Amino acid sequence: MYETKLHQLVNNCLQECEINIGGEDNLFYTRFVANTSAIHFLYNELYQDRAAADFKVLISCIIAAYKSRSSILKAKDLAKEREGHWYLSNHITGMSLYVDKFCGNLENLEDKLGYFKKLGVNLLHLMPLMESPEGESDGGYAVSDFRKVDKKFGSTENLVELQQKMINEDMYLMLDVVLNHTSHKHEWAMKARAGDKCYQDYFYMYQDRTVPDEFEKTMPEIFPESSPGNFTWSDECKQWVMTVFHGYQWDLNYKNPEVFMEMLEVVFFYANHGVDILRIDAPAFIWKELGTTCQNLPKAHTILRLIKQCIEIATPGMALLGEAIVAPNEIMKYFGSGSFTSKECDFAYNATQMALQWDALATGNTKIMLAAQHELLQKPFGTSWITYVRCHDDIGLGYDDYMIRNAGFNPYEHRKFLKEYYSGSYNLSPASGALFSVNPKTQDARISGTLASLCGLEKAINSGDDSFIATSINKILLMQAHSLLLGGIPMLFYGDEAGYTNDYSYKNDPATSYDNRWMHRPIIDWTKNKKVDKEGTVEQQIFSGLQKLINIRKSYPAFGDFKNLTWVAAHNDHVAIYLRTFDEEKVYCLFNFSAETAYLSWDIFRQNGPASDSLVECISGKSYQLLSGAENIVLPAFKFYIMKSG
Repeated sequence: MYETKLHQLVNNCLQECEINIGGEDNLFYTRFVANTSAIHFLYNELYQDRAAADFKVLISCIIAAYKSRSSILKAKDLAKEREGHWYLSNHITGMSLYVDKFCGNLENLEDKLGYFKKLGVNLLHLMPLMESPEGESDGGYAVSDFRKVDKKFGSTENLVELQQKMINEDMYLMLDVVLNHTSHKHEWAMKARAGDKCYQDYFYMYQDRTVPDEFEKTMPEIFPESSPGNFTWSDECKQWVMTVFHGYQWDLNYKNPEVFMEMLEVVFFYANHGVDILRIDAPAFIWKELGTTCQNLPKAHTILRLIKQCIEIATPGMALLGEAIVAPNEIMKYFGSGSFTSKECDFAYNATQMALQWDALATGNTKIMLAAQHELLQKPFGTSWITYVRCHDDIGLGYDDYMIRNAGFNPYEHRKFLKEYYSGSYNLSPASGALFSVNPKTQDARISGTLASLCGLEKAINSGDDSFIATSINKILLMQAHSLLLGGIPMLFYGDEAGYTNDYSYKNDPATSYDNRWMHRPIIDWTKNKKVDKEGTVEQQIFSGLQKLINIRKSYPAFGDFKNLTWVAAHNDHVAIYLRTFDEEKVYCLFNFSAETAYLSWDIFRQNGPASDSLVECISGKSYQLLSGAENIVLPAFKFYIMKSG
């Protein structure tokens, strides 16, 4: 839509900033004109009373971000635009890691790029790097300076050097930005505590409990054990401050347009430091309203859409990941809706599928997993998942009760079993884990533990039972294969590629002892990791198994995320099967989550149109002739097949 006054304002700003709209900056100009009306609409939706006065500031911010972008990054932007939705490719595999725990610092990480390339990983998600107070960092998510790398990781210059080397190696970079809150030691918070009214308006601050008590009536507690309530008293400024996560994390007030502008500039700071995917932490919380849960509110989506539109103009090569760990019907909203479908977040975590895999592994039953797929398949084309088996966080059992009931189980009893199974209190469980953030009122809880420990490897190694160890390794690779091949960008968690079990040393550090999630955030022992090259070791079996899976994924375009996933009826509750297609290519992925051998009819390969007479299992290379009648395909316990039409 062309709006004369609005577009004239943009043209005037572009001319003032010496943008060459008919020459080298023409694509930027075209993007700006195309998105101006949408940006104005979204900004007005948030800040109607101040939109006219402040909109020029927003335009100037976008122009400044573009002008600051290096020629190398502008060339990458252009290459990605020519490719289309570059992030849907089957050629991207990621790993998430804490730099200090992985190798000490950013300078050392440069020397480890060969390790990732050997595995097949070409996207690194570096967990929070920016300055954060020791002992009150929340793993780096309590940021005291958004533009300064914490000295324990090195310097901002080290980050720039790493990013440049990654570009040379055709690797992608993903970093976090925390939009919801700052550390109470951030400059803004310190000025607010000192009584500066301008900066007090950056936060939610109240002189008495009247408003906080109204908020508390409808706001749930995020960490009821370690940080009950949603407000913390500041003795310095004699005010109650909204602190949804921890008392040292002050929630930002986006009803103040100055806060939005400050944080948009932070977003552009990351973009112009070469970030390919920006992970927005806790986006569900960024808009607050009395009488609500203050989660997943419509204007939180407006903020994300506005940020996305601004990025599309100035730094279009950067994609957005919304870290919203919410129910399936809510997660879809983070991809955008209505006229903004596929124009909000490019990625979301497929947390529901992640949790459902753990459900299937514990129960040996895939019915609940399959009951959720009709919702997960609603993801719009042009957006994608981050698929994963586990991450730095806990495993929540956040899928809906109706999915459990539809599979024939009692939701309360089913969740109780899963918690007992993975925390090890169920005496037949091979898993070694722990419950995290237990709510004493509801008994809701999440699960901590490494992939290996939850799959039984910790107990297996302690027992010295080779058969037990082999079964645990099979479970690890089963879980990874199911996630790697499902669609989206698979994100491994560091240490999982070498079979790390729980690290209980976190209990000895006051900064981590209160949070058992640190048990699955290991310190890498590079003597152990060298065993990935030693034939027959646990480390080598897991690492080489992942190598094969990643290579297979890169070999077939069908594993790209093009709305080309179909679930196939296995007629066996222990088995999950999905079909990936691309043009004439068909790849069937079969997974047995049971401790028993599964016998499947060859007719499953005829459910989705004509099938070829032969199939090839991609890992073993074994050929199969498509049989009929009473013949079965035999899928051993905790095994998977990747079957391509021959």
